[in-house]
Amino acid sequence: MKIRTVEQLSDKLAEELAWRKIELSALKALIDLKSFSPGKKNALLRSGITMLYAHWEGFIKVAANTYLEFVAMQGLPYNKLSNNFIALAMKDKLEQANQTNKATIYNEVAEFFITKLTERSVIKYENRIATSNLSSSVFKEIVCMLGLDYSLYESKEVLIDEKLLKKRNMIAHGNYLDIDEEQYDELHGEVVAIIDNFRNQIDNCASTKQYYCPSTFISSL
Repeated sequence: MKIRTVEQLSDKLAEELAWRKIELSALKALIDLKSFSPGKKNALLRSGITMLYAHWEGFIKVAANTYLEFVAMQGLPYNKLSNNFIALAMKDKLEQANQTNKATIYNEVAEFFITKLTERSVIKYENRIATSNLSSSVFKEIVCMLGLDYSLYESKEVLIDEKLLKKRNMIAHGNYLDIDEEQYDELHGEVVAIIDNFRNQIDNCASTKQYYCPSTFISSL
């Protein structure tokens, strides 16, 4: 089912977040038990870091692509989209022009901007946003691509890069990593808070139609 309404978008995000939180909570409950030996505890903590990263990357990817699908399904003309979505819709055309020296391609791009901005937009959205090795810099690009406010996450960049991604990569590549339980508890809370914020941002932007811009600057061309 295509995501066409705010309700469908909200339900999809809620469902996607719920099962991830259940799994992370179940794992954290095991980690909090005092009955495990230090060796088993460290194995659980290593697993916990891996799962935290998996759900961080997984949720951001699903949520971002779902919001992009929602905006695409609104069928707005290009000149009624906010600038970030115009840029995204134009990306394929500009890349095609950039990869060739043919004057005909550049002419088509110019003609598009001059004569076709009132046409219904076509935004490619299926698996458009990739999240492999989701560092803070990659996340920032995704947030800006969707027209969201990145300032909420600026203070989390070191946590994302050093405490989550770097440690996950060390574990994934078979390196030993001694993890402090208190540090894991903090990381668990921070990661859940970040994905909660991201979900809320998307919900708010969809419900207030921040993707829609009736006075987009290029409408006067």
